Amino acid sequence: MIRVLLADDEAIMRAGLRMLISDEPDMDVVGEAADGNEAVRLAAAIGPDVVLMDARMPGLDGIAAARAISEAHPEVKVLVLTTFDEEAIVDGALRAGVAGFLLKVSPPEQLLEALREVAAGRGLLDPAVVPSVIGRYTQAPMPQPRHSALDRLTSREAEVFALVGRGLSNSEIAARLYLGETTVKTHLGRVLDKLGLRDRSQAIAFAYESGLIRPGDD
Repeated sequence: MIRVLLADDEAIMRAGLRMLISDEPDMDVVGEAADGNEAVRLAAAIGPDVVLMDARMPGLDGIAAARAISEAHPEVKVLVLTTFDEEAIVDGALRAGVAGFLLKVSPPEQLLEALREVAAGRGLLDPAVVPSVIGRYTQAPMPQPRHSALDRLTSREAEVFALVGRGLSNSEIAARLYLGETTVKTHLGRVLDKLGLRDRSQAIAFAYESGLIRPGDD
């Protein structure tokens, strides 16, 4: 059973999410928060598997609350749900260590699948924001030379990691490298473990920050 904590300042939004999630046999809503401070408190008290967090709330906003939860309780996954596809929100969420980012315009079935992916530790970025995230990293000044942590990866793990950084899904990577999708998941899991990354969101960021991928690479 996936235990979900809802954090949104709109009561009607929380009610709709509760109805949607509670209808699923493998999910249960275990609490509701109307602001970031309450979300942080309830995350500590209840210990949910996933916090479904609105990005913009009064008082402590969702991004700051996500950072506080991720730092104090890394076992609790945070999925940010927002109306706004703004650079500051997306980048702030990734730096806060969230496990997923989804726009509120997403269909209900995509939200439910996102909750399952995040709860399973795989992480998720809304496909609508992946191109802009990658675009900002490719346009940013390149950091110091290639990060030494990349030497921990095998050549195949580095291949998979680079394709993840370019925004490809597991099925697309499997097709590109002529591998099974399960094999791709295994390689990605090893990459995350070796590099100390929580999920796919952090992996995309680190692929650019580490120098594995550079602008103009094929």
